Amino acid sequence: MSDERRQQIIDAARQLYEEQGLARTSVKDISERCGVARSLFYHYFPDKQAVTSAVIDDFITDYLESVQLWDEARTPGDIEQALDGVVKVLRVGVFEHSSFRQALDTRENASLYLDFINRVADRMATFFINATVQDYAQVHPVEIDHVYETFYILILGICGYTRTHRDVPNDVLKDVIAQTLHMQRGSTCAAGGAAGAKGPKGEGSEAGPADAAPEARNGAGPRGGGKARASAEEASKPSR
Repeated sequence: MSDERRQQIIDAARQLYEEQGLARTSVKDISERCGVARSLFYHYFPDKQAVTSAVIDDFITDYLESVQLWDEARTPGDIEQALDGVVKVLRVGVFEHSSFRQALDTRENASLYLDFINRVADRMATFFINATVQDYAQVHPVEIDHVYETFYILILGICGYTRTHRDVPNDVLKDVIAQTLHMQRGSTCAAGGAAGAKGPKGEGSEAGPADAAPEARNGAGPRGGGKARASAEEASKPSR
């Protein structure tokens, strides 16, 4: 029951943020919407900032569902389709049409926006590592160090850039993703749901857009010389 009540408070806060905005919603408003005393609100959350953080988590969970749907719907081996889909999903993360989402993207809520976008990058990168990179690793070695960091920085970069360059063509974003992940456009692979990527000299294996485990350049890894090879298990462990 305590988890249920906590979720009711989060749902009420989210509804009010959507209806009347973040700044105009008070703890009193949230408590009244739930039909609970303010003392009970404070039993679950120390202040409005804490419940807002929980609303952000709730919001990101919903967003991650769209990422999962993209991953399930993509056609194995069809790199262009997967790139089209993932660019649309990333744009939704930046331009979702809701008053709460828009409230985050204002100067007075800049710190909340940064918290939101960093959490999105963390959870998306973790999803890619635990889902698409694992699929890839079943049929190909994952030749990269810092897999988590690569995806995290790519997601942050795409979201940050499209926030200030809203008219950037999707084809440009697709090119950036493909180049960052060292993908070989036009290659296909039916095995294991992975689509084609090759190393900088054309040799190597095939991978998909977020399926692709990007390859480390010679000497790029912390161990110095040569390509750094990571097992699927190692790739799934973010190095922070």
